[in-house]
Amino acid sequence: MSFTLNQFEVLTLIERKQDDKLTQRDIAKKCNLSLGKTNKVLAELQEMEVLKVLDDAKYSVTLKGYELLEPYRVKKAIFMAAGFGSRMVPVTLNTPKPLIKVHGKKLIETLLDAVLDAGITDITVVRGYLGEQFDLLLKKYPMIKFVENPIYNEANNISSAYVVRDMLCNAYVLESDLLLYNKDLIRKYEYTSNYLGMYVDRTDDWCFETRKDYITKVKVGGENVHHMFGISYWTKEDGEKMEQDIEKVFKSPGGKERYWDEVPLRECIKNYKVWVRPVNKGDIIEIDTYNELKQIDSIYNV
Repeated sequence: MSFTLNQFEVLTLIERKQDDKLTQRDIAKKCNLSLGKTNKVLAELQEMEVLKVLDDAKYSVTLKGYELLEPYRVKKAIFMAAGFGSRMVPVTLNTPKPLIKVHGKKLIETLLDAVLDAGITDITVVRGYLGEQFDLLLKKYPMIKFVENPIYNEANNISSAYVVRDMLCNAYVLESDLLLYNKDLIRKYEYTSNYLGMYVDRTDDWCFETRKDYITKVKVGGENVHHMFGISYWTKEDGEKMEQDIEKVFKSPGGKERYWDEVPLRECIKNYKVWVRPVNKGDIIEIDTYNELKQIDSIYNV
């Protein structure tokens, strides 16, 4: 027995929130479904005996439900943290960008805490620039393993993907310089390979063109697109393909200048079907420049 995407999204939402009251309207909103579709999916899940309806707008996942969810469990999280962060000078002259504090907390910690809250303890950080400073994280996060990227200053971030290309099955890949506010974006289970994206009328930044919520093109700037956020998940099947495709692109002419995301979303896009998982405004923030940092945290206005 397997789930449809809608069944999976509703069931995993309930699994995360089963201590809370969840009306059908709440579920519909959080899963981007109509009320009619939500009612149908809830009925299907009960018929499958993976969901029990309790009193007072509460639900619980059955033992059978947990057994069927287990193949979708996220096994690991890989953090890309090797780069210099040139647009964040002067603060990155002595500190890697992921270790910069915003409102007293390191950027990477907002992501690490969410990963651990989702029960993911197999955590790898790919480091390069001032890499020894990441050892400071071990006091709070002793489970972290480090992988060195020896050519971070000679190549784009595809070089970080290259050194962990055999580790991408059932894995989140996270850019380490994001400020995460909504921890629910990092989940215990994932249905299919996906990237986080927020629908926008227009952007000058990296974005996705989509068809039926699946990525058809990645580009810089566009209208009626999904703004791209650097958090993705890769299934076992896609992780195995990625190992081969990253090596092929990395070793091709000009390959070292690629961003790693271009491998599955441009160079080898025919090999993958990648879903856009929706993000709402305020869930996550990219801090690209020193001026943006100053606007978010006034401590840097000196």
